[in-house]
Amino acid sequence: MITQEFRLSDLMDILEEKAGLPAQDRTTDGNLTLDAVGLDSLAFLAVQAALEARYGFELPDEGLERGSFAEVVAAVNRQLEEHAA
Repeated sequence: MITQEFRLSDLMDILEEKAGLPAQDRTTDGNLTLDAVGLDSLAFLAVQAALEARYGFELPDEGLERGSFAEVVAAVNRQLEEHAA
C-alpha cells in the first residue's frame, strides 16, 4: 500500500532540483509537457534517475518523455502501487 502519493509538486521538485527548471517556471498545470516549460529529453532522464534513487524503480519510456505532467505523475503512482504489492 502506498503511504504517500506522488504529486505534481513532487515532479516539479525533481525538475527544479535535477533538471534545471527555473523556480518561476514551476506549474500546477498537469496538461503541460517538458517541452512546454522549455525542458528537453535530458530532463526526462533526470526524472528517471531521481525516481530510481528515491523509489528503486525507473519509469519506462513508453512515450512519457513527450507526455503531460499528469501522465508522468500517474505512471509514477502506478509504479509505486506495483512495487508496494
